Amino acid sequence: MTETAPDTSTLSPLPEPRAQAERLIEAGVHRIAGLSAEEVRTLAREAQNPPGESGALLAVHPERAPASALAPLLRRDEEPDKPGFVVTDMPDVDLFAPLDTVALPDTPLYLVTGLDRGDAMANWSPNEALPALTAQGRTPLLLTEGIHWVVQQPAALERNRCFMTIGSRLRKAGGALDARTPALWISNGTGRDGRERRNAPKVGWCWAGNRHTWLGFASAADRRAAAS
Repeated sequence: MTETAPDTSTLSPLPEPRAQAERLIEAGVHRIAGLSAEEVRTLAREAQNPPGESGALLAVHPERAPASALAPLLRRDEEPDKPGFVVTDMPDVDLFAPLDTVALPDTPLYLVTGLDRGDAMANWSPNEALPALTAQGRTPLLLTEGIHWVVQQPAALERNRCFMTIGSRLRKAGGALDARTPALWISNGTGRDGRERRNAPKVGWCWAGNRHTWLGFASAADRRAAAS
């Protein structure tokens, strides 16, 4: 895929894959994925950032670590005691699968390169953003990849700079896409979220035709297997 320069300029590069592997092990993701800690470390040792690039994200395949299991691992530096959560009206969150145009490596762990939070696309709708990303040679992030990003780098989720992960969509029985599109943002503690969840990371959804000034569209340059 053709790589374009990301506009997520306020974030530091991610740690090397081996450091990310230790974070996953510390959070217990290896147990969710049915892997041993040593298997994760071995895969991370084999993974290297592409030449001339830093900050690739180490992600677990969504079939091994679904969004519902990963969301409680989310934290914000400002509120470290408040775990992430999935909104109550998204009980089918794990049925949101990669779009047909999103190819995942057939490995337990893989690298996502050239991350961009998509700030420049704030106030676009998902229906507008997807063809634009495709035209740029970029691939939209999956919901699980977005969660992995924030687990590794909580600063990637900021108030008024949150993001959608439109690489994950739900197909209805007839084959058409469900109009909901998943996103990561920060709870205001209103409605069914509950006041106790104010400022906690939140997995929710928006309509595919709606625009939000505070939601960008996270994307990547490419994905590749962790093992070379």
